[in-house]
Amino acid sequence: MINDSLPEGVTREIMDVDVLIVGGGSAGLSCALHLSNQIKKHNEDITSGKTSGTSIQDPMIVVLEKGSEVGSHSLSGAVLNPKALAELVPDFKEKGCPIDSEVSEDAVYYLTDKSSFKMPITPPPFHNKGNYIVSISKVNRWLASQCEANGVNIFPGFAAVEALYEGQKIIGVRTGDKGRDKNGFPKPNFEPGLILKSKITIFAEGTRGSLFKQVQARLNLREGKNPETYEEGVKEIIQMPAGTVKAGQVIHTVGFPLKKSIGGTFIYTIPGDKIILGLVAYLDSKDPLLDPHRELQKLKTHPFISNMIKGGKVIAYGGKTLPAGGWYSMPKLYGDSWMVCGDSASMVDVQKLKGIHLAMKSGMTAAEVAIEGLKTSDTSESQMKLYEDKVHASYIKKELYRVRNFHQTLSLGLLKSLPLIALQEITGGRGLQDKMKSHVDADTTKKLQEVWGLEGQQAPENQLPKPDGVLFFDKLSSVYLTGTVHDENSPNHLILKNDDICRSVCEPEYKSPCNLFCPAQVYEMVPSQIEPGKKDLQINYTNCIHCKTCDIKCPFENIDWTVPEGGGGPQYHET
Repeated sequence: MINDSLPEGVTREIMDVDVLIVGGGSAGLSCALHLSNQIKKHNEDITSGKTSGTSIQDPMIVVLEKGSEVGSHSLSGAVLNPKALAELVPDFKEKGCPIDSEVSEDAVYYLTDKSSFKMPITPPPFHNKGNYIVSISKVNRWLASQCEANGVNIFPGFAAVEALYEGQKIIGVRTGDKGRDKNGFPKPNFEPGLILKSKITIFAEGTRGSLFKQVQARLNLREGKNPETYEEGVKEIIQMPAGTVKAGQVIHTVGFPLKKSIGGTFIYTIPGDKIILGLVAYLDSKDPLLDPHRELQKLKTHPFISNMIKGGKVIAYGGKTLPAGGWYSMPKLYGDSWMVCGDSASMVDVQKLKGIHLAMKSGMTAAEVAIEGLKTSDTSESQMKLYEDKVHASYIKKELYRVRNFHQTLSLGLLKSLPLIALQEITGGRGLQDKMKSHVDADTTKKLQEVWGLEGQQAPENQLPKPDGVLFFDKLSSVYLTGTVHDENSPNHLILKNDDICRSVCEPEYKSPCNLFCPAQVYEMVPSQIEPGKKDLQINYTNCIHCKTCDIKCPFENIDWTVPEGGGGPQYHET
């Protein structure tokens, strides 16, 4: 365990806030902006005599963001359905929201090993006209600027590490210390974390929120729910020669390169002659050698893609996970003085690969409940339940309920699932069986020989195309493009529970899946210093790009992803 005791004479500063939002992504920032707008209108209505009551003076709204700045950890495709944004900021275009391009064309292709076939009719879930291609890191920076103009306090570089309780009531959080060495001892630049006591706490950490993971375990918030399942996405931005790219195209493909796993790819074109190329793979795959980064490199060898990107150069890279369990995997959304929204609450339409507008809407919905709690000084569980009621009455439920069995069905295999998915479309999402069960992703991984036989890692499908530093990259070179930075003399935030499992079972029988599914080469097996002839797991935690796949997919659930020192991690700008 890392030492977290304070030096003699050092204490933690205590700050009282009205509403504390953990996470500076689309959900958290939309919550903060909507809440500040509502408070402003409430106070104006009282001043003008339009309504009676007490104004909310000097509201203290705080957003904690673990990245060095808002947007630095934001990664998504991203095609944005603008309806939540238009509700939040009706004049978002006039206010300079960074929209790359409106979608003008969409198409779906099936890729064989060497050929491509365009579907004559684009399936309805892939209709994107009227949506926008955006950089979510840029959009979130813009949302932050709107929040700060409204007086919202945003604290970048502050990672929330512990929820504070009074019984079952959440009364705030503690942020992580800064300036500890590898063993947890204070360095000369040591700064203790803060204690933030809040009337209402809103969790908006994104996928597999590390703090909310603790909260849901303590409060048993997934009782009776399906296990959450996830997908892993990797993405590159390719700079093409001037005048070669028509902006506004959205293309999805299925088939090549994925052979033993389910997933698909996306191709978006944006101004400046840039192509966004990404691949998403289901993490309930049986394949212990699943490697989305490798599959993305292989994708670029396909004639359909290679002709499209010829003459280009990769200028950005990133990876993340997204929740895929859907409606039946959503945790309890509220409790005494708290709510949870966005990806932390499993609010992603995995059929359409859309979650940004749902995250924004959930944050706005939480804000509407929060202001009522502030006005009445009632933040009890019964008051917070209004949030769940409002979510159920909104298009969040309408969209998620319609695809409530989609991921579980597609996990059966592309060909087997197609008629079942068609039936779900006809029956409003029910299909042959409602509340299809999902599985913990870690439990689905099979041993190497069960999946690959004697070929194993030598199979042609498992070979990485030769890197050239232009269009094809090994993982370390790709990580460089993320700008990832961690203090090398700080505690390792990736907690290995039992290294003997890695050496004695996982490497011999599974060939160490973490070495492959990690999109940043954080994990590698090296000659053992304990048992000659075997291998030990080495964790290169400074490479971590915070996708959290290791926390999800290790077949022994042997890795616990915790937040590093605030400010560490990727430095996304184009994503």
